[in-house]
Amino acid sequence: MLALYGHPFSAYTWKTLIALYANETPFDFRMVDAGHAENTQFVQTAGPLGKIPVLQDGENVIFESTAIIEYLAQRHGGNELLVPDEPSAALGMRMLDRVFDNYVMNVMQIVVDEYIRDSANPDRTRIAEAHERLTRTYAWLEGWLEYYPPMDHITLIECSAAPSLFYADWVHPIADEFPRLRHWRAHLLSLPAVARCVDDARPFRGLFPPGAPDRD
Repeated sequence: MLALYGHPFSAYTWKTLIALYANETPFDFRMVDAGHAENTQFVQTAGPLGKIPVLQDGENVIFESTAIIEYLAQRHGGNELLVPDEPSAALGMRMLDRVFDNYVMNVMQIVVDEYIRDSANPDRTRIAEAHERLTRTYAWLEGWLEYYPPMDHITLIECSAAPSLFYADWVHPIADEFPRLRHWRAHLLSLPAVARCVDDARPFRGLFPPGAPDRD
């Protein structure tokens, strides 16, 4: 059986869990935290920086969430079209995957890291710069969504978008001037595979360094 090493509050763990849940792929979830030293040790040796998530499939060990989803699409495809076989369609999905990881998730993480570094005195300049970058990305996504209406199936795009927009909206709320993006975020959170991740993460909201809003 597949084994996924991660944490329910981790955005990149969510990303892979959404793919697994959507396809109803059997797997064993192995918690990575202070109470599971053996799982933490495995992750530490899996990749260069010992980051979650990590997928184990027999002798195959895959780290990085996008690579894990590509692996699942190839080896454990199920009923969902995670990554299409047609090259041009797959390229478009991979491009959007990088948008959500690099321009939403990782920019949101700048704010989180500032509160981890010094919760009483985060670098306001870095936070303001991150907010500006998120606003710019929100504006781009608002335009893109004119051509990508909400759908009920899960692809690599939904796997990337759901956790990144969930947490980014906590640190820099999506403004009313981006109605398509606001609607799509709500739609993503209503999808069963995503809603399951939201619920599984609720007990850990107190861990969010800038403070988790009382919503979602």
